[in-house]
Amino acid sequence: MMKASDIMTKEVVTIKGFATVADAVKVMKEKGLRALLVEKRIPDDAYAMVTETDLVNKVAAFGLDPKAVRVYEIMTKPCITVPADLGVEYVARLFANTKIRRAPVVGDSGLLGIISISDILHKSDFVEKPQAVVYENKIQEAIANARQVCSEKGATSGECAAAWDEVEELQASAAHQRQIKVESAYESYVEDDPDARASRDYDT
Repeated sequence: MMKASDIMTKEVVTIKGFATVADAVKVMKEKGLRALLVEKRIPDDAYAMVTETDLVNKVAAFGLDPKAVRVYEIMTKPCITVPADLGVEYVARLFANTKIRRAPVVGDSGLLGIISISDILHKSDFVEKPQAVVYENKIQEAIANARQVCSEKGATSGECAAAWDEVEELQASAAHQRQIKVESAYESYVEDDPDARASRDYDT
């Protein structure tokens, strides 16, 4: 699975919170951007962002003078940040759930870049490698492996139990990814071989 760090834009354009909205508009026009990251005042400060929506909804819509309004007056702070190692599908879900379009990408060393909906659309592999298909292929491989292990080692063996544990972990991940309930492949298996259930009775 691709991660935020794989598709983020590394060159982040920033602006000071004390800059005017007119300054922000100028930078956005020159750079062709829709948002700017607001520079931290101190190292422990939260990240903030000012977007074209902020400019329009909070300044232009009220006829305010862009030269008199400061960025810190209209910016969003704190803004949502994305861990560098977060999978792209989860970044997309975060954007969908929070209704945001972009976010700073952070790691142990601090700010690494910025990721947007456009990055997900143009740089990720969600068309070529949809995670639902990837999970399904892994599940089918794990099921085939579990059946083979159980056939070789015995339906009540620890190896058989471990193999089906792996299948159910993959099914749980797939269900979470798709946010649906899936039918347990193991339950289908024990219908054919009821003795196998004893191998996974961890309470005894």
